[in-house]
Amino acid sequence: MNTTSQAQHISQQFNRELHKVKTQLLEMGGVVERQLSLAIAALVEGDSGVAQQVRDTDKSVNFMEVSIDEECARILARRQPAAGDLRLVIAISKLTTDLERIGDEAGKIAKQGIQLSESAAVEKGYAEIRHIGQQVGEMLHNALDAFARLDARRALLVAGEDRSIDRQYKRAVREMISHMTEDPEQIGSSLNVIWSLRSLERVGDHARNIAEHVIYLVTGKDVRHIGLKAMAAQVDEDE
Repeated sequence: MNTTSQAQHISQQFNRELHKVKTQLLEMGGVVERQLSLAIAALVEGDSGVAQQVRDTDKSVNFMEVSIDEECARILARRQPAAGDLRLVIAISKLTTDLERIGDEAGKIAKQGIQLSESAAVEKGYAEIRHIGQQVGEMLHNALDAFARLDARRALLVAGEDRSIDRQYKRAVREMISHMTEDPEQIGSSLNVIWSLRSLERVGDHARNIAEHVIYLVTGKDVRHIGLKAMAAQVDEDE
């Protein structure tokens, strides 16, 4: 094998390794999306069996995180990637962390669902959980889609939705606190709902993190902590 063909072979193998780890990341994202959806359904429907299924899935998500991180470490050590390839490996490593933490939040929601299913809880706050849950689920899906398509503009839209989630979360918590004041017997179940709302708000934060990593991957600019307007300016500049 001459030098040129050997270089082409190494390049093709490297591309296959990058494609493999990217695919693994998207598979992990799909598992976490389903985990979050089931956790919300289990809580509002009072299905402790599904809630336990969500919690059991957490082991698989953890395994995926470790496996992807190990693959990223091998690529960095063996290939010493540069420029866009390096950003891809770094972004994937960071995305797995956010996905694993979203899985953790889904597990927390499932835990609250189990506790609510064991009590004579009213359904106060469930509408807010459904609504916010649907929105953060769409944020997560769109963030992963932006990663798959390397679409910084779509990632920017995801990042912008986080403010709306924060506002809705604060309003829902205020309503639950008011409900506890009016009906002290429901304090326990109301707290379960509040912790679930808090987990959903955190999922929104992690979806935004994923979007920011996508923008970094596409533009090469670290857009964490710079605000939405500055983030949009970076995306505009890259285009």
